[in-house]
Amino acid sequence: MQSSSQIQPSGFAADVLKGLSAEPKFLSSKYFYDDEGSRLFQEIMKLPEYYLTRAEFEIFAEQTPKILEAFNAENSPFDLIELGAGDGTKTAVLIDYFLQRATNFTYSPIDISQEAVDALSEKFNAEFPHLLMKPKTGDYFRILETLKTESQRRKILLFLGSNIGNFNQEQAEEFFRNLRTVMNENDLLLVGFDLQKDPRVILLAYDDSQGVTAAFNLNLLARINRELGANFNLENFSHYATYRPTECAARSFLISRKTQTVRVEALNQSFDFKAWEPIFMEISQKYSLEMINEFAEASGFQVVQNFFDSRQYYADSLWKPVTTR
Repeated sequence: MQSSSQIQPSGFAADVLKGLSAEPKFLSSKYFYDDEGSRLFQEIMKLPEYYLTRAEFEIFAEQTPKILEAFNAENSPFDLIELGAGDGTKTAVLIDYFLQRATNFTYSPIDISQEAVDALSEKFNAEFPHLLMKPKTGDYFRILETLKTESQRRKILLFLGSNIGNFNQEQAEEFFRNLRTVMNENDLLLVGFDLQKDPRVILLAYDDSQGVTAAFNLNLLARINRELGANFNLENFSHYATYRPTECAARSFLISRKTQTVRVEALNQSFDFKAWEPIFMEISQKYSLEMINEFAEASGFQVVQNFFDSRQYYADSLWKPVTTR
């Protein structure tokens, strides 16, 4: 690898430099969701192997009255805030039910993709003309910090789709602790967790027969090419997924199919790859109820209620902040 001490990158470039310089190499999954990545993930959610979306949709469709009761036990106005809203298909079930019952609430989707926010806003404005929407684009915590004091209404945060599974335990606890700092005592957090189950079912969800998940992972290389002036040849890399039951985690890799060198102009560096060398791309953690309770307690929350699908594949766990004295 050739290096230059004059380059001091930040943000995306710095994370790519760190990952491709490591042994073994890795890339951060938080950069998957550019506009094309967001579009590809919408395709993934429709795949027959990807049970997660259907399981969470079932929870919302079958248990909407219980969810509204949990959200609105005090019958007071609230702000529904969704982190990483995507196309909003599952959330639309809740919104439709809430509106039918004249619930006093606003909806704020937050996403790092402007295209995703614009598409969702257009969709919901047409579908729910009476819905009061306050869409926002950017970093979750920066936006939530402003929302903490912007309104005295209860905030109900949604973090769905088992996105928390992309973090390791330390990162997940830090994420929840950061959420706790921008939440008031009467706020609530609903988190989607993919539960432990037959390892074969899990593995197929990350290695689909149509190759959409592979395209989703490879898109990050295309983004590095586009934004950082790299020359990755995507045909020289292949997607590989594993699931290790002892760790309860699925992992995704991109494998270099040959010995090659990739140049990244924004870093003024070249990176050497051996034949069959992996780039670690993503972890997808699977959870037990004990793990969920431990996460809540470790980050300043208490589990209020868990909602399950009929196969016990998935749980939407409702948390409240623990009052510190």
